Amino acid sequence: MPSLFKWGDITIGGIFPVFNKEISSTSTFESKPPGVKCAGFDLRAFRWTQVMIFAIEEINKDPTLLPNISLGYRILNSCASPTNTLRAALTLASGPEELELTSPCPPAVSALIAESGSSQSLAVAGTLGPFQVPIVSYFSTCACLSDRAKYPTFFRTIPSDYFQAKALAALVKRFGWQWIGAIQSDNDYGRNGILAFTEEVKKLGVCIAFVGTILRTYTMDKILDVVEMIKQSTVKVILAFIPEGDFYPLMKEIVKQNITGIQWIASEAWITASRPSTPEIYQAFGGALGFVVQKMAIPNLKQSLTGISPYADPSAAFVRDFWEIMAGCRPVLPGEHTDTEATNEICTGHETLMNSQDVFFNVTQLRVSYNVYKAVYAIAHALHQLVFCQPVAEKTVRPCLNISEIRPKEVTDHLQRVHFRNQFGDDVFFDASGDPPASYDIINWQLIDGQVQHVTLGHFASAANGNYKLTIQEEEIVWRTGKMVPVSVCSNLCAVGTRRAQMKGKPTCCFDCIPCADGTIANSTGAADCTPCSQEYWSNERKDKCIPKTIEFLMYHEPMGIAVTVVSLLGASLSLATMMIFICYKETPVIKASNSELSCFLLFSLFLCFLCPLTFIGRPTVWTCMLRHTAFGVTFALCISCVLGKTIVVVTAFKATFPGNKFAVKFGPAKQRIIVFSCTLIQVVICVLWLKLSPPFPDMVFRYSNKKIVLECNTGSEAAFYAVLGYIGILAIICLVLAFLARKLPDNFNEAKFITFSMLIFCAVWITFIPAYVSSPGKFTVAVEIFAILSSAFGLLICIFAPKCYILLIKPEKNTKKHVMGKKLNQKI
Repeated sequence: MPSLFKWGDITIGGIFPVFNKEISSTSTFESKPPGVKCAGFDLRAFRWTQVMIFAIEEINKDPTLLPNISLGYRILNSCASPTNTLRAALTLASGPEELELTSPCPPAVSALIAESGSSQSLAVAGTLGPFQVPIVSYFSTCACLSDRAKYPTFFRTIPSDYFQAKALAALVKRFGWQWIGAIQSDNDYGRNGILAFTEEVKKLGVCIAFVGTILRTYTMDKILDVVEMIKQSTVKVILAFIPEGDFYPLMKEIVKQNITGIQWIASEAWITASRPSTPEIYQAFGGALGFVVQKMAIPNLKQSLTGISPYADPSAAFVRDFWEIMAGCRPVLPGEHTDTEATNEICTGHETLMNSQDVFFNVTQLRVSYNVYKAVYAIAHALHQLVFCQPVAEKTVRPCLNISEIRPKEVTDHLQRVHFRNQFGDDVFFDASGDPPASYDIINWQLIDGQVQHVTLGHFASAANGNYKLTIQEEEIVWRTGKMVPVSVCSNLCAVGTRRAQMKGKPTCCFDCIPCADGTIANSTGAADCTPCSQEYWSNERKDKCIPKTIEFLMYHEPMGIAVTVVSLLGASLSLATMMIFICYKETPVIKASNSELSCFLLFSLFLCFLCPLTFIGRPTVWTCMLRHTAFGVTFALCISCVLGKTIVVVTAFKATFPGNKFAVKFGPAKQRIIVFSCTLIQVVICVLWLKLSPPFPDMVFRYSNKKIVLECNTGSEAAFYAVLGYIGILAIICLVLAFLARKLPDNFNEAKFITFSMLIFCAVWITFIPAYVSSPGKFTVAVEIFAILSSAFGLLICIFAPKCYILLIKPEKNTKKHVMGKKLNQKI
């Protein structure tokens, strides 16, 4: 297995995906299987190997760090394959294969720097962990590797995907993306990364539209399936949690099919990779945003990189492949056979990389390379504390442990406790899970002077309490869609006055917007539910504001109120006018015959009855509510009592054979007053008890209409209200019966007949009043009661007093004693 190798007192192993694809071969079982073949030389990974070598050489020159002890290395290629990574790890753990017979035994591998892919690191950590071999990864970010129970010797200098998932979720939240797609690599890195990200964004209400899976070894049909998935989706933002080597074939196909208008979010595995950072790929991926670890410029590294040459060390692995790419020619060493079929021309031997402008030699923005650098120094500091029993110091120290006695478990223990500040001012240490502190830069792909640049526009850092801080220069971001932040939602935000209604079988981000029901509002966009208005309020037409309900009660200035007022005052005026007529004609036979005192009492009570409806108009108050019902009850009781007295007088008067009979005298004016007073007093007692125990009160009624509040007087006690009506009804029935019995009295003065008619009208009105009162809504309930009062009062006024006024005013010739008593006297003669 080819390797980069150097002897040393202590050897550090390294595994890197110098070639990023393993060429599979089929074994025939007829001969020895061929060795592992890899393709796709990765310049980025090769630079990682050179950074490891550079760091080890730098440590060997440092008089304070591991003084008088040389570090060696052995670096193998993994081909980005878990199986080949495991083969390389076992090779390093068991010692070098290429040993000459005269060579001494090599020093043991004290620690291992591996690997870039999480799946590869899982294989190595799971295998070498039980042997307590410490492993430090520079690019494996899967959160699963933080499990100390499974991987007790695994460390890394790159933050876990647990933190990257939080950072990506914070970015999604910052820009309000609710509907995104995801593409993962078909390995532990991709699957665990997307799983962690999904758990984070679900807390924010973000939906994953699809998850495409890709791998560098997939066939073109599988790649085209993912492309079609992207084309069919409505998402405008896609997260690619995938290594660059796996993602590159898909990127080329996306560019080929001209799929643009998508804002890409990148994981740290490809956002700063050099291979896809070309103007061609930028056509579809320009403006990509992603998180990367801290960048650093390592002094003197460029000189080391430009000094790489196949002529300096002909046996160095991977250098010839590197030279063919960088120099564009194939180096041929003296005595070496020339392959005539080679595509590259043969080098002259005078080529140099000193003035090369290739991105490979740009050491100002090293990120993963800096992680490799920190990994080497972390191992060196752990070894220093183990060998010298104290941290690195300026003074000369003596070893406290023989190098041959170093055991991997001791290196692991010291690596867990290592904590130092490097020459760049960064603190290097590991937490209990072997993870470094989380810190990311936010990278934006921008095309500057025809070259794709990875512009740093922000920072993400986690705190010990689980919080995080995201800072980003939004105005400097170049979006794929221009200067405007792209919008990615399954359904547009619901406008005010509407709420979200989940679409059946769709994610929570996909919804319809349903108008709020009457009486509910949504005064903010994107409301999940409509808020009911309080009882006194109702929703406006837009359903975005609660407005006060219309207050309804019978008012003086509305048509019905005006009509009631006019009719009431007319009735009261007619009552007063009739009373004045009776007073003026009190000495005439007609007035004397109709009992002028009771008639005046009756007219006065009718006057009050006509005024009662005025208390039913206007905004109900405590006093008007108590007045309207009790005044109505007492005045009508007085009215019917007067009618009852007149009826008794008529009946008793005509039961005697002649006027002046002692039977009639028994019911003189005094007893008539007693009848009126006693009958009215009973109603007064009922009303007083009503007002004392459960008086009427103003009430807001909401049941009649959702948009109106009806102000009305609550009776307080239904029993008391119907007791008042019932008592009036009893008096009316007694009057009706007595009047009916006296209906055949002399025709010229048959007042009982008119009383009968008036009582019939009165009873008919109040019998029909009850169902109409119960069934009428709102202010019409008051109108029904007013109608009953006015109609019954007019019935009494017209039926009893109209005939007498007719005689007094129109036919005065009939206003004589002879006419009044005429028919009776004729019958006697």
